[in-house]
Amino acid sequence: MTITATPTPGKSLITPTDHTLILIDFQSQMAFATKSISAELLRNNAALISHAAKSFNVSTILTTVASKSFSGPMFSEITDAFPDQPMLDRTSMNTWEDSAVIAEVNRIGKERLVMAGLWTSVCIVGPVASAIDQGFDVYFISDACGDVSEEAHERAVQRMIQLGAKPMTSIQYLLEMQRDWARTDTYDSTTGIAKQFGGAYGLGITYAKTMFGASEGH
Repeated sequence: MTITATPTPGKSLITPTDHTLILIDFQSQMAFATKSISAELLRNNAALISHAAKSFNVSTILTTVASKSFSGPMFSEITDAFPDQPMLDRTSMNTWEDSAVIAEVNRIGKERLVMAGLWTSVCIVGPVASAIDQGFDVYFISDACGDVSEEAHERAVQRMIQLGAKPMTSIQYLLEMQRDWARTDTYDSTTGIAKQFGGAYGLGITYAKTMFGASEGH
């Protein structure tokens, strides 16, 4: 049997319109005890995926736990990207057990979900496992999640992969939605987000554009 290649993307690659992004418990109290990733990098990666989602008009759910009584507000890096987005505050550690969140998931109606937040082993494993049980196609952004130790984070990542969830990174999330530098409508915003939040990759873009007037896709 001969297999014929075609210039078409794989079905597992995400697009801006095929998923809902759920950002969970990016709050001060949760961040204080996060040790698997530095607070600076965590905030940067949260900002990167938030601005990416906003730029590509991805349906996004923002949820917090006990924000008024204990955990504090969501990171400003996220709320800056979604200034008018309501927060769905919960009492449950598992986001998937909150009726308001589930109502929003059902209202949006996407079968593919991408999740990130704190802590990986509690507030991410819970909804990932629950959504998979109900037939959703679930991804998680591993470097925009954190836990009380590297051990806790890594065991949670392994558990979610074993359940069938797909891991990805913050930069991967941004670039997988852009995917083709000939897509001029989002070219400037994608490279702008990369320059602001993309670390060394962003520095490289700035250098190439400044020194040589270079750009991707040319």
